[in-house]
Amino acid sequence: MIHSMTGYAVCAREAGRARLNLELKSVNSRFLDLGFRMAEELRLAEPALREAITARLSRGKVECRLYWQANAAVPAEITLNPALIDQLTTAQALIRDRFSDAAPLSVGEILRWPGMLGESGPDFDSLLASAGELVKQALDDLVASRAREGEKLAAMILERVQAIRALVAKAEPILPAAVAEYQEKLTTRLREAVATLDEDRIRQEVSLFAQRADVVEEFSRLRAHCDEVERVLKVGGQAGKRLDFLMQELNREANTMASKAVSGALSSIALEMKLLIEQMREQVQNIE
Repeated sequence: MIHSMTGYAVCAREAGRARLNLELKSVNSRFLDLGFRMAEELRLAEPALREAITARLSRGKVECRLYWQANAAVPAEITLNPALIDQLTTAQALIRDRFSDAAPLSVGEILRWPGMLGESGPDFDSLLASAGELVKQALDDLVASRAREGEKLAAMILERVQAIRALVAKAEPILPAAVAEYQEKLTTRLREAVATLDEDRIRQEVSLFAQRADVVEEFSRLRAHCDEVERVLKVGGQAGKRLDFLMQELNREANTMASKAVSGALSSIALEMKLLIEQMREQVQNIE
């Protein structure tokens, strides 16, 4: 299966009073380029996330974002500050020893004391453990997304390959007549330009031109490259670099055909091929 390097996945998991979120984005790149954005309290999860991602992906610029949010569905647990309670108890005892008629602190006063009340925060050990499980789920979604995109890219490339085959088939019957017509024009021009040139020399020059204008070999190589593109797409796997090389070879043959074209029809066909190859080359850049 062909995989694109473009994909997106997001997953979330409840962990007590916190909701852990993990987001993966990937775009094309020559190599595997990882970037992480996460809260400092979750930074310890980065090595495990990096290992999981490199085990599943081989190319692409991948951004991993890990963050947590308070879970509003779980009520907050109010906690008291035991150390502060001990301090207030000691202070109150000392004061009442000196001033026996002093009123004791009320419960309300104690609860309103700065720093007395707090809310229990998330269990970050639990969040870190959940991150390892969450990245596996996100990677499954990301790989599936890249596979769907890769399938579309493969279909588009195969469509252009068939179009190139059709152009080669269209050009083949045109070539002999186009070369013969151009040979006749060249012969006439040579006779007019050089009156002293003998017929044998004219035939020799025209024959040399015919050899240079012959693009039958280019047709054969175009077909061979198209066969290889189809084979690579069928095999799948990490095909991006191989396909990029084949696009260069296809473009080379199309350029040669354009330079040898002896008629407007053949020039037009060569230009159509170059356009199709460029369309494929742009999409190949997104294949893993």
